[in-house]
This record gives sequence, C-alpha cells and structure tokens, in this order.
Amino acid sequence: RTTMDPHSCAQDVPRCDLCENTLVHSYCDFCHVNLCKPCIGDHISDGYDKHKIVPFQERRSTLIYPKCEMHPHRICEFQCKDCNNIFVCSSCMASEQHKGHNFVEVTEIYKTMKDNIKKDTKELENHISPTYEEIALDLENELANLDGGYEKLTTTISKQGEQWHREIDIVINKMKTEINEIKVKHRDVLKKHLNEIKQAQSLIKQTIQALRKIEKSTEVTSTIEYSSKVREFRKLPPKVKVTMPTFIPKPIDREKLYSLFGQITPLSTATEENVMSPNQPNTSVRELLDEPELVATIQTGYEKVRSVTCLNDGSIWTSGRTNDIKCFNSKGSLLQTIKTKSEEWPNDITVDSDGNLLYSDWADRTVNIVKNGQTEVLIRLQGWMPNSLCVTSTGDLLVTIFSADGTQSKLVRYSGSTEKQTIQFDDKGKPLYSGNGNVKYITENRNNDICVADSEAGAVVVVNQDGKLRWRNTGHPSVTKNKPFKPIGITTDKQCRILTTDSDNHCIHILDQNGQFLRYIDNCDLKNPYGLCVDNNDNLFVCEYYKGNVKKIKSLK
Repeated sequence: RTTMDPHSCAQDVPRCDLCENTLVHSYCDFCHVNLCKPCIGDHISDGYDKHKIVPFQERRSTLIYPKCEMHPHRICEFQCKDCNNIFVCSSCMASEQHKGHNFVEVTEIYKTMKDNIKKDTKELENHISPTYEEIALDLENELANLDGGYEKLTTTISKQGEQWHREIDIVINKMKTEINEIKVKHRDVLKKHLNEIKQAQSLIKQTIQALRKIEKSTEVTSTIEYSSKVREFRKLPPKVKVTMPTFIPKPIDREKLYSLFGQITPLSTATEENVMSPNQPNTSVRELLDEPELVATIQTGYEKVRSVTCLNDGSIWTSGRTNDIKCFNSKGSLLQTIKTKSEEWPNDITVDSDGNLLYSDWADRTVNIVKNGQTEVLIRLQGWMPNSLCVTSTGDLLVTIFSADGTQSKLVRYSGSTEKQTIQFDDKGKPLYSGNGNVKYITENRNNDICVADSEAGAVVVVNQDGKLRWRNTGHPSVTKNKPFKPIGITTDKQCRILTTDSDNHCIHILDQNGQFLRYIDNCDLKNPYGLCVDNNDNLFVCEYYKGNVKKIKSLK
C-alpha cells in the first residue's frame, strides 16, 4: 500500500480494524483487515468463501489485485494484451468488448517485474553504487593532495626567485597570485564534479530504498508500473581530468622580467568517456601486449573442441563433438563431467551469474540449465534450433537460433523461459545474419552492444541493445592472411575490445567497440582457433579445434 495503516504504525500497538480497541490477533489476507479474536466470526459471517484468516505475523502473503473499474465488486487478475495491457476481471474477459482478445495473468507479469527489481537492486548495490563511491574517493584524494601539489609549485617558483634581484619581487608575487587563482579554479572544478557524483549517489540510494520498499510490498500496481533507472545510472558521468599547471623558468633579463622569469601553464580540464562494466567495478585501461604470451595448454581429451566458458574461480567448462561437457581447473585437472540428456553433442555452452552451466542441444531443440548436478529444460523450441548462448549483464539469455529448413537465422533474448526480444532484420527489412545453420557465436560487449560472429557471411555483426545495426566488420586485409575471413568464436574484454577467431587463418582479430581493426594475435602457435572467452583478469582461453586443446593466453599488460 502507498499509505501507512494507522493501526499498523510502528509508533502504536496494532489494533483490530473492526472494534478499533482490542489488540490484533489475526488478519484477513483477502480483505486486508486486522482482526481480534472476537471479531473473526463477525468478519466471516457474510458467508463469502474467499476470506483467508491467517495469524497477524503472516499477513499480506497474498497479492493485492487492483479492483475492476467496470465491475467494482471484482478484482483484476488478468491484463488484456490487445487493449494496451489494461487490467481486466473475469467478467470483462467474457464481455463483448474483449471478445477474441489475448489475456495474460497478472501474477506472471508481477513475478517477472519482481525479478527485474531484484536484479536492478543487486546491480545498483553491488556494482553501480560502489563505482560511484570509488570515483568520489578518487576525487576526495585528489582534493586532499591538491595543496601539496601546489605547494611544490610555489616552492619551485621561490627557488627561482631567490636567484633574482629584489627588483623582481613584484613579478614573483604576481605569479604566485596567478597560481592561487588557478588553484581556486582547480578546486572548483573538482568540487563541482564531486558534488555531481554525490548527487548521483544520493539518487542511487533513494532508488535502492524505493526498490526495497517495492520488493517488500505486495501492491501489484506499483510493481508492474515500475520503470527501471539502471540504464540511466549505468551511464557514468564523464571523467574529469585536470592537469596541474607547471612552472617553466627562464634566464634573467631585466628588460623582460615578467615574460622571462618563467611561464605558468594554464589549468587544463579535459573529459574522457568513463565506461563501467555492468558486472565489475570500473577499472583502468589495460594496453595490449606487443607479443601475447602463452600461459598454459589444457588437453581436453576431445578430438574436436568447440566451446569454452570461464567461471569466477578460474576454472573452465569445455565442450566438443561428444555428449560430455567437461570442467577443468586452472591447472588443467578434470573436475567434473556432465552428459547431455539427448546423448548428442551440444551446440554451445555458457554459465550464468550463479555459476550454473547452460548448454544448447540441437538434437532435441532445447536450452538446458544444470543446477546442483540436475539438468532442467529452460527453453524448448518449435520449428527452430538453438545455436549459441550468452548470458547478459542483466541476467537475460541471448540465443542465436536457425529455422529447421536452414533458411533463416535470428537472435532471441529470453528472461528465464520467456521470450523478450527478437532481432532478425535491419531497418530496411534485410536479414542481419546469414540464413543457415552454421555456428553463430554471440557475446555482449561492456557497452551493451550484441556481437555475433557470422562465419558464413564472413563478418562480425554488431547491433545495439535495441537491435539496431551499428556496424559490420568483414576482416582486415593482410599479406600474411591468405584465406577468406570466417569469424567463429567471439568475446570481449573489459576495455570493450572485441576478439574473434579466424580459424582458417590461424589467428585472432582484435577490434575496438566501433569495429576498427587493432591487431592480430597470430603467435602462440595457434592452430584452427575456434571458441574463446576471457576470465575476470582478461586472460584469454582459446579452443584449438582439431588439436583438442584449450590455450590460456595473456594478451594485456
């Protein structure tokens, strides 16, 4: 409820809503009324069969549905999909106005929105808020060290001044004044940015409190009408980079005392894009190594190894052209083996935020999840076959799928088992992806772009989170790369760089988030690289298809 019940106020002992004097004992979870023992009989004496009397401590365990505007004595347990999702009761559904319409249960939408609220709360509390705290701490430290930095400048100027005659003291003092004025501007810039960050932190805190209130509430309307602000907060403010002025001394020339005494560079304030991973605190940019280093080679035992995915503890899941999916630790020791239900090899594997294994099975057209050693069907397709998988930063599941006749391919976003979004065509109605069943590995970049390696099309295809085409990359010409570009595996690092395997040319292409080619990884004796992934430290794991190995490569400084 949006208003506080005076009989349930923390400042007063709860009392019966009927007699208003006796201490409350029970609660009607249908009518939402406090009741004392003597009043229970009076409340249910109307013979209405939906009364639900529970102990007061267990109150409000049932949902509070909105009342129907057309039939005031009924509650709305459905929404009409054909009428802008308005609430309807059973009488409305049977009316001529809604004849032939499609309805969805309110409880289904309620549960989905509750899950989204929990995800938003988790991201705000665990990732976004700590990142803002880190930014604020850096600014506070910079402010704390500001005087020390400027004192060093002042000392440098004083030492230079000691070498000059007394007639230039006025010039020295004038320059010190300039330094102090610049320091004020410097402080103002940092304080302004710090205030903006703290205001954002306050808004985040208020949002978290509001979400907590909605989480605890059973009010359907406020939950369903909830609008997420996570995307707004995820877009961090530009990072302010203020460069300290410097003092450049010059030789003494009495005729040009001021200009020759030295030069104070102006206060330099620049902004740079501040990108935050949805799952990780903001980190400094790490540069690519000139020569990537081979750290380890894990022998999987597969004749043909296709996919690899990383867990937070440093272990990896792998799959090949057999029905077993294997988990290895960082030293290459086999930890666990899972058999597919269909006893056929899986198309792809991934893990969710809780570390549960997911795999797609072309044989029975399912996407499965393995929890505590038990395999459950998460998605079952009709007329389509699942291909590659990716769990997004918000916990959604992206699946590339292709039609049974091999003529169409598309990308589908799921929340649990519910389809949320389909991406298949560009703005001109042309297919975004080649229309066959060839493997189309998929990944989500840190800026929420969706990247697909379409080997048949010979292109990396990138759309934004709304499914709008951003760019295509069809490979980079090189005299050392002689065969056509056919990207297979694809992944991204914390700097939003995209890495994709070029199996026929035995290398990995590295692109920036806008599709610009950066470089190859073509050392480490790579042979037919296929699936790949990066761990939390941006170490790269690459499958060598025919060798059956997974190579761990360090590619960043």
